[in-house]
Amino acid sequence: MTFVRTKLKLERMQAGEVLSVRLRGDEPLRNVPRAAREEGHAILAIEADGGDHVVTIRRGGS
Repeated sequence: MTFVRTKLKLERMQAGEVLSVRLRGDEPLRNVPRAAREEGHAILAIEADGGDHVVTIRRGGS
């Protein structure tokens, strides 16, 4: 579900715009960056923030 929300947000953005996503748990941390890369987006950073992680994604060109 986390990537579905992330994907919907990315689809509303322009190419090159940056999105930060807060993730909780191991499964979203594995799946969101992988799925974003597969969709053609760039992962700029993955940072720990307390018990969560913040993934920074740059929207791809299409």
